[in-house]
Amino acid sequence: MELRIESMTCGGCARSVAKAIQTVDPDARIEVNPDARTVKVETTASQPALQQALEQAGYPAVAN
Repeated sequence: MELRIESMTCGGCARSVAKAIQTVDPDARIEVNPDARTVKVETTASQPALQQALEQAGYPAVAN
């Protein structure tokens, strides 16, 4: 799945986003692109679960 995260603007943000996703699925494959403000995730977790974790981390995400 691909999510858009408007508040992700730098490498530090990208690391925080990846950590938030890993709290839901430690085995997720994550490709973060802060320039495009997107994250691609291969996971068994549901999209709502990922979005909730990202929201709690301060990075609200929408489906892209």
